[in-house]
Amino acid sequence: MTLNDLQQLLLTNAHNCTEEYTRLFHGRGNTYEEYRFLTVDSVDKVLFAVLFDENEEEESIVSMLHDFYTAEAKWKVLIVQQRYLPSSPSTILAGELPQETFAIENGLKYHVNFLNAQNIGFFPDMKIGRDFIRTQAKGKNVLNLFSYTCSFSLSAIAGGAASVVNVDMNKNVLTVGRENHRLNRLDTKKVEFMPYNILKSWSRIRKSGPYDLIIIDPPSFQKGSFAATSDYAKIIKRLNEFAAKECTVLSALNAPELESGFIKRLFSENAPEFHYVERLENLETFPSNDAERSLKNLIFKKEA
Repeated sequence: MTLNDLQQLLLTNAHNCTEEYTRLFHGRGNTYEEYRFLTVDSVDKVLFAVLFDENEEEESIVSMLHDFYTAEAKWKVLIVQQRYLPSSPSTILAGELPQETFAIENGLKYHVNFLNAQNIGFFPDMKIGRDFIRTQAKGKNVLNLFSYTCSFSLSAIAGGAASVVNVDMNKNVLTVGRENHRLNRLDTKKVEFMPYNILKSWSRIRKSGPYDLIIIDPPSFQKGSFAATSDYAKIIKRLNEFAAKECTVLSALNAPELESGFIKRLFSENAPEFHYVERLENLETFPSNDAERSLKNLIFKKEA
């Protein structure tokens, strides 16, 4: 793929843009070898590009993105993040960033921050997982582990959940989660926000159970708090303590080095009451040349 090919692909994909979060280019799945370090997103009125590695072609890529931004006139601001640098700085290259910016998905809005953090506060590749939770949530008590900014909680409440418990040790992201519910006029009386280390808070989590629907969506590695290779099993071993007699689990894994068989083995060895149902398909806009290195959303069920 040449730089001109990349620009033409962006132009083609831009035709499908609405106000909803749209990935225009996904190089991270190694489908486009020459640009495996690049992603480009349309986030409402923001064109947002991320460079994950330093590359000698960076200046030309940024120039092309500026030309693309100018020619399309769909966005009010162009931002490029250099993820490979310390603190992952983001730079506004054109336009003016509004005071508040949002990711929009299925009619729900999520606060995002392009300038002050490595992650903007929303993971678009999890859309199909959120869709699944929304369809399953009606009347259910939902547990959202590693909730981050609570996007699964919004989907569950929008889908008619009876209650949702969000657990994340980072109080700041839970605060954003509260604001996300208020932004969408969703009833927070049915929602709890627990700022706890999950691996040290089982008794607190149990108190609001049992849960009919459980989401496990941890970081693959977070220094000092979680490593999927050693800590994921600790959660699976505890499932029966807070799961209802009939319970569905969405178990997510975004570690390229760990295959879906890793999660299946954990359930088989530590929670055999839960049987494997399916793996959710990933979005077509996030292509990968190796499905096992991409996002893995596995569904397990326990039946009475």
